[in-house]
Amino acid sequence: MASHRKPRTRILTSPGSRRTAAGLTTAALASVTLLSQTAEAAPSRPQQSIEEVKQKVDDLYRQAEVATQKYNAAKEQADEQRGTVDRLLDDTARRTQKMNDARRQLGTYAAAQYRSGGISPTVQLLLARNPQQFADRSHLMGQLTGAQKKAVSDYQEQQAKAVRQRAEASRSLERLTETQASLKESKKNVQAKLAEARQLLSRLTAQEKARLAELERKKEAEAKRKAEELARKQAEKERKEREDRKQHGTPDPGTGTPDGGSGGSGGSGGGTSDDGSYATKAAKALAFARAQMGKPYVWGATGPNSYDCSGLTQAAWKAAGVSLPRTTWDQVKTGDRVATKDLKPGDLVFFYNDISHVGMYIGDGKMIHAPKPGASVRVESIYYMPIYGSVRPA
Repeated sequence: MASHRKPRTRILTSPGSRRTAAGLTTAALASVTLLSQTAEAAPSRPQQSIEEVKQKVDDLYRQAEVATQKYNAAKEQADEQRGTVDRLLDDTARRTQKMNDARRQLGTYAAAQYRSGGISPTVQLLLARNPQQFADRSHLMGQLTGAQKKAVSDYQEQQAKAVRQRAEASRSLERLTETQASLKESKKNVQAKLAEARQLLSRLTAQEKARLAELERKKEAEAKRKAEELARKQAEKERKEREDRKQHGTPDPGTGTPDGGSGGSGGSGGGTSDDGSYATKAAKALAFARAQMGKPYVWGATGPNSYDCSGLTQAAWKAAGVSLPRTTWDQVKTGDRVATKDLKPGDLVFFYNDISHVGMYIGDGKMIHAPKPGASVRVESIYYMPIYGSVRPA
């Protein structure tokens, strides 16, 4: 009776077969070992500490602010040059019209002489594209009437001015093109720095982000402590000055603290006005700045819905009737320099050696500023960043 079971697959048991299987196994093991050794030998990218990541991100934001100031400067220059070009083109058009009017007047005189049988060389003079060639001949000019001489002179003057205007407009257009290229490059640099910062932050784990937040809290706490110390010293200084004034019967010139902070007294000059006048202007500037709190930082923005750091200070002081330049690099040159211990509300405080950031002092060691991308206009200690210097802008 035939079996219905499937026959077993025979295992190779010959010596040759055993040698083949052993060879394959050895080769596989060797491959695994080689791959393991290669992986161990490959250089691994060193893991950055969260402190290093924070420093890198802070540096990128600061570099972006530098690029933003370059963008602001280029944009301001481009706007001015565009206005100059438009004005020159308008002037050139008007000058060309005057030249054409003078030429038509010449044509009228030439036609009249032709009809009356006038001297042929004079007709040639009046119809020539370049009357100067003939005007230099005194014997021909002697044959012209006073009105005709004036017409020739007017034409020559308008023609020369039109040539100069066209040349100036051409040069201004070239400068505008160069500035626009610089504007484009600055914008590209800002976007690149911000993108790199965002990429670094996006790689952090939840634990690393928590650690980063803790580092920020410590930094803020230290900055707050320094601000409180400055406020204490300023309050003590003001107290002594009030006692001195009371003792000597000197009128109080005003504390210069329109926003309620101690703010300090004295200082290295008060701009072009006395303490009371400055305090009044500063109060208006600070009121404007406070009204912008919560609005987002946007690089290159000057309001009304968003600001960068120098855009906010410029707009705030404009509300007080004081015109400030656009960039931090120019704003730091306005008004009088002020020591940190002598700061008053409204003074501008600049940060970093490259002067890439600015805030407006409100008193008690604090400022209002537009901090950085992703943040909004807010109050913060002036010690949150390294101080470069301060000015009193009015």
